Amino acid sequence: MEQSPKKLQQRFHETIMHYHFALKTEKTYWHWIRRFILFNNKVHPDKLTKSDVERFLTHLAVNRLVAPATQNIALNALLFLYQKVLGREMDNIRAQRAKPKVKIPVVLTHNEVRAVIAQLKGHYQLMACLMYGAGLRLSECLRLRIEALNFEQMTITIRRGKGGKDRVTLLPDNLRSQLRVQAEKVRLIHAQDKLEGFGEASMPDALGRKYPHVAKSYYWQYLFPSPNRAIDPRSGREKRHHLLEKGLQRAVRSAAVRAKIDKHVTCHTLRHSFATHLLQQGTDLRTIQELLGHEDITTTQIYTHVLGLHGTGVASPLQSIDLILPGQ
Repeated sequence: MEQSPKKLQQRFHETIMHYHFALKTEKTYWHWIRRFILFNNKVHPDKLTKSDVERFLTHLAVNRLVAPATQNIALNALLFLYQKVLGREMDNIRAQRAKPKVKIPVVLTHNEVRAVIAQLKGHYQLMACLMYGAGLRLSECLRLRIEALNFEQMTITIRRGKGGKDRVTLLPDNLRSQLRVQAEKVRLIHAQDKLEGFGEASMPDALGRKYPHVAKSYYWQYLFPSPNRAIDPRSGREKRHHLLEKGLQRAVRSAAVRAKIDKHVTCHTLRHSFATHLLQQGTDLRTIQELLGHEDITTTQIYTHVLGLHGTGVASPLQSIDLILPGQ
């Protein structure tokens, strides 16, 4: 390679910063760029062609059996690399597409949700209640800020959710007091940080530049802050970030095991359960779509498959046969 991967990565990083992409997006895109380079025997991408890109994407679909969404992320990463970093056109990519898989999500019953929540404690219990009660994604729950809570209208505003879009969802009434207590804990932590000369929360780049003092505002602090301050990898300043994803993920999985639930339970299972239970109680699909932040109604329609025919009043024909089975 005429240019080392490190130099390419530096150019990539500078371009990502120019377009104000999130740090998580930068890490994901670079992951797929590295895999593309390794797949092509470490040849510099500038020496590769559209056919090499198509070959790599086809490999992901045919040999690695990735999901369509994963293949799309890899494609977006390579398009960004070529069009924004290397300044080369890369149109009409014709790789073999990954086959969509219709996967019925795992959903808990009301009793199972209650059992999982009962096995959690402290802020993990409150976060699980929010993921189920408001239909939040894991990342959305972790990134909630004080300003997102509207106790008068009983709503939660999700900022920059999936696809970079804002939306409004429910704030469960029976979480009002717990959320007020949590917000007051954040106020005390923030006050102590300011006394020690800190008090900044991590902010989206554009908002941080437009309103430079907002980062030290109480209302823009994370609702579930990390117990320790850390150096922001982009600004180099010491700030207080939110809790890590792994802690909540482990807590929910462990709670499901202790509750003796024989299902693959994750944080996202609580969001699936929120949507399915709303559908069961008669909420229309469009409303559920808006609450979940789905761009396409067909994504929301998967929850009708979860319900199957059980909610239609259709009875199995076996029930009309008078059976006498062993053990009866």
